[in-house]
Amino acid sequence: MRTNLLRTAAVATLALLLTGCAGSARSAVRPEPVSGAVRPEPASGAVRSEPARSISSKIATVKGSRITVYRDKEGGAQRTITSPNDYGAARAFLVERDEGEWLQVLLPIRPNGSKGWIKATDVTLAETAYRVEIERGAFRFTVYDGDRAVRTGKVATGEAGTPTPPGRYFFTELVKPADPGGAYGAYAFGLSGFSPVLKSFAGGPGQLAIHGTNKPSAIGTRASHGCVRISNDDITWMAKNLAIGTPVVVKG
Repeated sequence: MRTNLLRTAAVATLALLLTGCAGSARSAVRPEPVSGAVRPEPASGAVRSEPARSISSKIATVKGSRITVYRDKEGGAQRTITSPNDYGAARAFLVERDEGEWLQVLLPIRPNGSKGWIKATDVTLAETAYRVEIERGAFRFTVYDGDRAVRTGKVATGEAGTPTPPGRYFFTELVKPADPGGAYGAYAFGLSGFSPVLKSFAGGPGQLAIHGTNKPSAIGTRASHGCVRISNDDITWMAKNLAIGTPVVVKG
């Protein structure tokens, strides 16, 4: 059974969230609160009409104000991660392996693809059948519900010098710019990955994101500093239908 997680708003500026894919720090705006799960809307880009097979991912949301991440199930502590995160969102992880008392999770840290083990008692588990796949070469995204494609559209990716790195990520927060007509569009989802080139940008850590845009003509090209840009209609649909923790796969 699929459970939609509550989407929590960020409380920091978008400059700290994004790698500068749409402009300088001066263009950043403070996001408005985005809270509460919403009922999914019909997807205009549906590709197949058959019912989706049950393909789901588990999302672990931290119960308290911090969680210990272990190197292994023998209890070798690796680090402590606080919750909420720097943007005000409850800390969530994408579960890679569920072994009952222990969960191996994908971590939102450098290097991209880092994993660790957490105790199941420290988190609340939920499931989602949604996932997002981004094909860099085709400049296209597809949202799947199980094995069924429910929405697809064009994207802009990173320029040659600041590429969008391939890998497996997940949504870490959802923010809503005060000006939906600005450089970051209607919404922005933070990703658990980071730019391989920009170690910092505008005071932030070079975190990747998927966001809207006020330059739709650039969609379908390499135009960003590493983030993925999509149309405002597409990012609005994602904001209404996809939960924090939803897996995102960026393909070559």
